[in-house]
Amino acid sequence: MDQAQLIPSVIGVVLGLILIIKVVIIVPEKKIFVIQRLGRFQRMAQPGLGLIIPFIDSKAGIVNMRVQQLDVDVETKTRDDVFVHLRVSVQFQVMENRIWEAFYSLDNHRHQIASYIFDDVRAEVPKMELDDVFAKKEDIAMAVRQNLADSMDDYGYSIVKALITDIDPDANVKDSMNRINAAKRDKEATMENAEANKIRVVKAAEADAESKRLSGEGIAQQRLEIVRGFKESVEDFQKTLKDITHEEVMQFVLLTQYFDTINNIGSNGKNTSILIPHSPGAMQDFQDQIIKGTLIGKKLQESSDDDDD
Repeated sequence: MDQAQLIPSVIGVVLGLILIIKVVIIVPEKKIFVIQRLGRFQRMAQPGLGLIIPFIDSKAGIVNMRVQQLDVDVETKTRDDVFVHLRVSVQFQVMENRIWEAFYSLDNHRHQIASYIFDDVRAEVPKMELDDVFAKKEDIAMAVRQNLADSMDDYGYSIVKALITDIDPDANVKDSMNRINAAKRDKEATMENAEANKIRVVKAAEADAESKRLSGEGIAQQRLEIVRGFKESVEDFQKTLKDITHEEVMQFVLLTQYFDTINNIGSNGKNTSILIPHSPGAMQDFQDQIIKGTLIGKKLQESSDDDDD
């Protein structure tokens, strides 16, 4: 084959390849090709291999059938005059039975959905105070979704979900909220510490009262045993020594107690100095005072019994 015949063959192959490229279309999964014929809508090409008429049919656009997400940042003011930034995430999808409306009704569907979101958020948030915006963000999201669904249904878009993904008040407001929260926690901590101190004081007082009660019982028991010991000592003296008098027995007991007291004082290292009567006459005087007091008490008791009669 000479060069004159080769050139037309090459041109024919190239034109054939161009013709195949123009005729054959491959549509990816979850995509729809909008086919127009001479500028007029012809059909929707489904996923897979398809054919079109070259230079007459054309691909006007692609419709995405997947669930898409649009993030919109909105600045608005709450009812208590606090400016707040919200990020609203809306998930939407083209309806399978309204693909034509989704492609031809809106020039820029993402921009127009964002406009609806702005309008809905700025209609809902000014009705709430800042604390309610945080507590009721699900209510805001539901209101946005419902209003969007009612508006976008006619254009072939289904609103799958609306989420409030971020709420960001002014920096000064956040700082004030943090200080309020810190003060509240400090107050609770102070109250808990005060309650713990109260419990410690009450328990210490109860322990001290119980200790004093037990100490009093011990002292009373001790005194009772001392009196019982005195009684047994006097009885033993009277049984052993028939001629001994009560006064002599009392003097002996007091003398014994006197020396026991001296012994206890000397064995206590905390004592520095103490003045006590130390002459034998002092013991006699102490005994006379006890006897005199006992006689006076007995007379008062007898006088009281006579008055009662």
